[in-house]
Amino acid sequence: MHAATSRATSSCTLRVMTELVRVDPRRPGRDEIARAADCLRRGGLVAFPTETVYGLGAHALDRAAVQRLFEAKGRPAGDPLIIHVAALDQVTALVTGVPEVARTLAGRFWPGPLTLVLRRAAAVPPEVTAGLDTVAIRIPAHPVARALLEAAQLPIAAPSANLFSRPSPTRASHVLDDLDGRIDMILDGGPTTVGVESTVLDLTTDPPQVLRPGAISLEVLQTLVPGVRMRDRTAAAGAGMVSPGLLPQHYSPRTPMTLYRGDAASVRASLLAGVRDALAAGRRVGVLATSDHAAALRHLPVVIAELGPADDAEGIAARLYAALRELDAAQLDVILAHDVPHDEHLWRAVRDRLHRAAAQVTDRASDRPEGRGGPAPTPR
Repeated sequence: MHAATSRATSSCTLRVMTELVRVDPRRPGRDEIARAADCLRRGGLVAFPTETVYGLGAHALDRAAVQRLFEAKGRPAGDPLIIHVAALDQVTALVTGVPEVARTLAGRFWPGPLTLVLRRAAAVPPEVTAGLDTVAIRIPAHPVARALLEAAQLPIAAPSANLFSRPSPTRASHVLDDLDGRIDMILDGGPTTVGVESTVLDLTTDPPQVLRPGAISLEVLQTLVPGVRMRDRTAAAGAGMVSPGLLPQHYSPRTPMTLYRGDAASVRASLLAGVRDALAAGRRVGVLATSDHAAALRHLPVVIAELGPADDAEGIAARLYAALRELDAAQLDVILAHDVPHDEHLWRAVRDRLHRAAAQVTDRASDRPEGRGGPAPTPR
């Protein structure tokens, strides 16, 4: 059954009472989707679930709607957006050409959590691409997202549906926490499944580069395009933003977060020492940890957000942003977290998000933290 609850009537104006519409994530109701599609066509902002995170949608070819999206999120104009479409044939109007490698990748991974960067056509407003001559495009797999795109019959620009730099939303409640009163409608399709943003692959470079790691890993992409490589962060430093999610500090809780890295034994010892030091200083402490590390801290008066088993990359990715938001809501003084032990496949995306959430300052030995503050004597 398709239930809809309204916080107020949507008027598609800048300051509104946001309407929350519950939809079946597998078979969204036509009426609810039609209303959301109509709001988009009239320049409104609609949050909706994708398989990765919730996106905040605006008509991608409506410059006023796109500008309103930036304003609602507090997003800087230099951070480009991803355009979502319903089918590959809709890509051609947005780009100057679709290379064969793009068709090959689309045939394998679309619909799904892969974004392709191609050369922008003149029809795409520069506000969408931060003035660049490239545009990022994907076809999402979530039934609600697909139904909305098919009903609206327009390209939808959709960054994550949160305030800029905050942890991305994986539940409708996260969207409401950040954007209530700023957007017109939220389609609540329950929790997302992947939990981290799409992989972004730039096909305008030779060789192609992964700009942002996600669920479609470098290793999997290399099976189809052997030359694909990760973007060199050092070489990219100081360059313009060519993709979302490239800022050094991003996906961050408001609470200062310290990240410990190294082997399991040293990380556990460092976490325990960091917790005790912070408690001794009178701080309210939260810990973001996998089940094995969390078990060693349960006897202490700390708030623990458990990510699940240490070998479950999919579970950790799906849980990560919700756990960060739970800790933020606990009104703590510091969050202590640990890095993941691997840097391959989906683990690479989880590590990327953890490092950006902690806004790492410098490289450190295995018994030292990195982050935006916390109990350790970290340079600022």
